[in-house]
Amino acid sequence: MLKNLDLQRPLVCFDLETTGTSPDRDRIVEIGLVRVEPGGARRSYRTLVNPEMPIPAPATAVHGISDQDVSGAPTLAAVAPEIHALFEGADLCGFNSIGFDAPLLEAEMRRVGAPLELAGRRHLDAMRIFHAMEPRTLTAAYRKFCGKDLTDAHAALADVEATLEVLDAMVGCYDALSGDVDDLHRVSNPNEGRYVDRTRKFEWDDQGRACFTFGKHQGKPLEEIARATPGYLSWMLGNDFSDEVRGILNDALVGRFPTKTPAAAPPAATPEAPSGPLTLFPDGG
Repeated sequence: MLKNLDLQRPLVCFDLETTGTSPDRDRIVEIGLVRVEPGGARRSYRTLVNPEMPIPAPATAVHGISDQDVSGAPTLAAVAPEIHALFEGADLCGFNSIGFDAPLLEAEMRRVGAPLELAGRRHLDAMRIFHAMEPRTLTAAYRKFCGKDLTDAHAALADVEATLEVLDAMVGCYDALSGDVDDLHRVSNPNEGRYVDRTRKFEWDDQGRACFTFGKHQGKPLEEIARATPGYLSWMLGNDFSDEVRGILNDALVGRFPTKTPAAAPPAATPEAPSGPLTLFPDGG
């Protein structure tokens, strides 16, 4: 039971184990999540996922999941309806989920033809909140705030359960933190609205223009470079940038540029649980 978080909407805490660390190239091999309703009811979900590609040895060394483990597992496309149902109408929670798990899950769901829109939801990142208070790892945070050792680190559902306990304990520990999800979202997203894209290759200037954040054109407006040196954008398209950045570049080459719009207000509280079947999986695996 969460003691300090003040939930007005469902909260989904989730964690992914993957083939690597690139949100745009790597695949999911395990999903673990817990959906907590405002009244306290929980649904736990965990499944291995066949990534339809070999799992690199360095990734297996981290999470212990091998090609043999996932050979009979469902594909992401097969479990996509359950994932959609579990995320329906919910705010988000994780540990480094803003920078990694959320963009990778969005990219993977697009790839299998079942887009899952996570942008615009309140998103609590226990790692960012913890680092704002005391920089540490999840294992150290679990020991400090919960008084226990995290024995199953890098098992997705174990990490999710630990993250929920840590987040709830932090709210009770720090006077500067409230249980209000809006407040925790602001602590998790201190630079919200500054960057044009998730990978932070472009940021807004004070005139609402998209500007480069890196390289020889750092600080210069995208529109200026697109008109004066379009070859630089073409060079970027031939290199390893995210799909989102590539879309921005392709638009710029035909004269369409990002426009900064006012931030949308968080969605109103909707405590009702989603309809549709949801599967409860046992821990482990």
